[in-house]
Amino acid sequence: MTIAKRKRGCSIPNHNAFGGFPIIVLLLLVCALWFQRNQLTTLLLGPTTTTSEVVLDPPGNTFYDDPQLSYSIEKPLKQWDKKRSDWLQLHPSFAAGAQDRILLVTGSQPSPCKNPIGDHLLLRCFKNKVDYCRIHNCEVYYSNIHLHPKMDSFWSKLPIIRSTMMAHPEVEWIWWLDADAIFADMEFKIPLERYKDHNLVVHGWSNMVYTESENMSWTGLNAGSLLIRNCQWSMDLLHVWAQMGPLSSNYAKWGKILTSTFKDKPFPLPDDQSSLIYLLSKQRRKWGGKTYLEETYDLEGYWIATLGKFEGLQNKYNEIEEEASVLRRRHSEKVSAWYGEMREHYLRKSERTKRRPFVTHFTGCQPCSGDHNPDYKGDVCWKEMQRVLNFADNQILRNYGFLRKDLMTSSVYEVPFGYPRVEA
Repeated sequence: MTIAKRKRGCSIPNHNAFGGFPIIVLLLLVCALWFQRNQLTTLLLGPTTTTSEVVLDPPGNTFYDDPQLSYSIEKPLKQWDKKRSDWLQLHPSFAAGAQDRILLVTGSQPSPCKNPIGDHLLLRCFKNKVDYCRIHNCEVYYSNIHLHPKMDSFWSKLPIIRSTMMAHPEVEWIWWLDADAIFADMEFKIPLERYKDHNLVVHGWSNMVYTESENMSWTGLNAGSLLIRNCQWSMDLLHVWAQMGPLSSNYAKWGKILTSTFKDKPFPLPDDQSSLIYLLSKQRRKWGGKTYLEETYDLEGYWIATLGKFEGLQNKYNEIEEEASVLRRRHSEKVSAWYGEMREHYLRKSERTKRRPFVTHFTGCQPCSGDHNPDYKGDVCWKEMQRVLNFADNQILRNYGFLRKDLMTSSVYEVPFGYPRVEA
């Protein structure tokens, strides 16, 4: 009897009984469609990949399918605007909002640091960049290899920027930021609208770049923090710029030209910064018209200018919050940028409060090698880097309910409700 029951339980239903067969077939079709929609990708790509993580690539050809395409900085790339535009048309989900999309690119040398504290400082500098980008919805790419064997040191960023443009056609702006440049104001937002007619944004001064006088200087701008638009103009600039670097057979000749042009240049070989200034000044119509020299905020600020001032800045910002209850309100990290915009109103009203520097750049400190500028005494570089990193990290930690006891310690305490105006 038991065997008979099992047979009946597994037998094919009667075709004429209440239309059972069509119903089962329909259910099987629905299950198959559901399986195809939700499980096929998992079967093909592996069990850890979910449908929400997969971005489909349409079958239509793109510039990536061209076997002649080269990622090398040595070879010019033509019709990049059309290539990128065609790719975005095939990927409409990325085309939406592309004009305001930023990818922050940074990096360090391939080998371990010689300075005992170097790797730790680079890690903290990278964390600082990740924290900033998390708040402002931008992504980060970190490179620790040289994409061209001759383009090392400060020249290594040019091949990286070029390859990043090609790898990320969905991004409008590439933001190169040196490893030793630190965000000191985690709320400040880049004013992209200001640069709608420009393709390159760099911290600098016109009277030190576009002049033939004694003011012309190899520090007329700083190439350690720059925004460059993902377009053909930028591809052309990178190609011409790179021809003044180590891959050029005229490398030594360019060194002589630059040292004769910039009387304050301290070393004979060409560097990326003085080379860029040379191109802007000598070919201003071609390159200068689309370059914005930013002077109104610290897209890149020299660290010596704020040495020992961060405790005072923190106290001044606390004074503003003591008067503005809305700024003292606890909130999630995701809305930090909104509170930053609101803080702008109070900063403009307060004549006694100096704005936090946006980016503090530790030029000359060389945290990885440890071979800092001899003018910087002892370990002042490493101590000030930690002070600035802790100043910035306090802005992050506060969203998690804690603050450091001071800017030279990792010891924290729980932030009391209503901080910094705590009622007795």
